[in-house]
Amino acid sequence: MRVARFSVQGTQAFGVVEGEPGEELVSVIDGHPFGEFGLSGLQLPLVDVRLVAPVLPSKVIGLGRNYADHAAELGNEVPDEPIVFLKPSTSVIGPNDPIPYPMLSREVHHEAELAIVIGRLVREVPIERALEAVLGYTCANDVTARDLQRSDAQWTRAKGFDGFCPIGPWIETELDASDVAIECRVNGELRQSARTSLLLRGIPELIAYVSAFMTLLPGDIILTGTPAGVGPIEVGDSVSVEIEGIGALTNRVTSSE
Repeated sequence: MRVARFSVQGTQAFGVVEGEPGEELVSVIDGHPFGEFGLSGLQLPLVDVRLVAPVLPSKVIGLGRNYADHAAELGNEVPDEPIVFLKPSTSVIGPNDPIPYPMLSREVHHEAELAIVIGRLVREVPIERALEAVLGYTCANDVTARDLQRSDAQWTRAKGFDGFCPIGPWIETELDASDVAIECRVNGELRQSARTSLLLRGIPELIAYVSAFMTLLPGDIILTGTPAGVGPIEVGDSVSVEIEGIGALTNRVTSSE
C-alpha cells in the first residue's frame, strides 16, 4: 500500500495511492496512517494534488558508512559500530520541492538512501521484533555539504541545512526492503546504483541499535546509508532517487540567494 501525504486547495491530508501509472487515484484517509484507519470515500486524481513530504518527523536519524563501497570511496574505514547523526526536521522537504544550495558551502553532494518510516513509539526493541516498529519505506536524499563535513568536528552543519532531506514520494507499507535496487540520477545520468542487500547492517539491526538509546516516535525517519557514487550537485540540477518497489523522488537544486 502506498500512503501519501498531499495538499489540495490549501488543505493537507493522507491518502492511499492506487491505480496504474498515469491513472492513479488518491483515496483520502480518515485520520492518519499511524494505527488502524479508514477511508473517507473521497477519491482524487493524483495529477490534481500536490504531493508533500509523506511524514513530518520529530527527528531524522542518519547512519554513516553503512555501505562498504561508499566508505572506501571517501577513504574511510568501515566503522566497528554504526555512525549515527541527526538531521533536523526543518531539513525535510517533499517531492519536487527545491533543494536550496547554501551560501556557506561550495561542495554539495547527493546521497541516495532507503528511508525507514517508524510506525509506533518504540524503545529498546530487540532485533527479532524490530520490524514490528516499521510503517513502511520511502526514498530519501541525504544531501551533504561535503566541504563542511570535512572541516567540522561533527556533521551537524553539513547535513542540517533547510532542504537537505528530501523524502517521498510516498510510503510503501508492503515492501520487503532487504534486497531492492537503489539508484540516483543527476540530469538523467546514473550516479549511484546498488542493492540494499549490500547494507553492512540491515534494517532490523539499525532499528534495534538506535532504539537502544533513543525513543522513536511515529513518523520518525531512519536513513540507512548511501552506496558508492556520491558526487556534486549544482544549481539547476535535477536529482532523482529511485528505489525498486517504491518509486522515484525528484528535486531540483536552486540558488539560496
